[in-house]
Amino acid sequence: MDGLIVIILSLTLLFLALSLRSFYNYLVLKEELKEEMKQKSFLSKFDFIKKPSKKEKILTKIFGYADDFSDFGQRINFFSENEEIHRLLMQAGFPYDLTVARFQGLKMFMMVLGLITGGMSLVLQFPLSQVVVIVYPLLGYFCAIFWLRGKARARQEELSFQLPDFLDTMSVTLQAGVGLDQALRDIAPYFEGPIQEEFGRFIQETDVGVPRAQAYQTLLERNESKEFQLLIKSLIQGERLGVPISKTFKQQAEEMRKIKKEKVKEKAAKASPKVTLITTFLVMPSALILIAGLMLINMFNENSNLFDLFK
Repeated sequence: MDGLIVIILSLTLLFLALSLRSFYNYLVLKEELKEEMKQKSFLSKFDFIKKPSKKEKILTKIFGYADDFSDFGQRINFFSENEEIHRLLMQAGFPYDLTVARFQGLKMFMMVLGLITGGMSLVLQFPLSQVVVIVYPLLGYFCAIFWLRGKARARQEELSFQLPDFLDTMSVTLQAGVGLDQALRDIAPYFEGPIQEEFGRFIQETDVGVPRAQAYQTLLERNESKEFQLLIKSLIQGERLGVPISKTFKQQAEEMRKIKKEKVKEKAAKASPKVTLITTFLVMPSALILIAGLMLINMFNENSNLFDLFK
């Protein structure tokens, strides 16, 4: 009996030791997997989890309500075909984790919200309530589409704006002898916004085995920025012809800085007529009205000599 107890205790201690060893190996493998996932998912030591703002919380709740209208929204796709919405979402970087189905529900939710607002205006007999009950639903429907188009356009403009500085940094790094993939890993985390997102996804695709040519083509499909497309096409051509990548980045940086200067001059030239219109139709009439008002006040003032003429 004592021998049996000793055997049971020995086996218990053995299994306990094996379980502790297995648990230790599990922790070690878990940490290694975390480090590998950080590299694969293109995270840097400067990344941190941002606390969601009030605006993001409100939008998250609205998008949650929009999911209930997604099926209905995909049937009514006036000015919002699924392919077009998917293209705009890619260009906008999928803001707030929007999907095609969720956005289709969002536009219908905004339409219903506008219908409810217009109906309340009609019941309360507000001015122009008969027109508002029709305008508000249409406004809610198209506002969601215009918002997404604006997001896509703003992101593409920001991508073009960031490219010259990014290309200069890449050119210097490549001339120092660093490979393209390693240079992208080292430099892209220091750029915020679409540059980091697009090249981060490019590295992820190449890491999982996607051919480089296909990854370049995906970059072209996701973005419509002329400067960005010019860069990617130059990289594809340079890779085919064997042109050094560092020279490609340097030449592209110089070209894009010239394009950037021309765009600034173009915006300045367009701003001048706008300023003239504002000055002509707003500032000058306001100034004339103020001057005329002061003249009338002085003319009909009790201390003025105007009333002596009528005596």
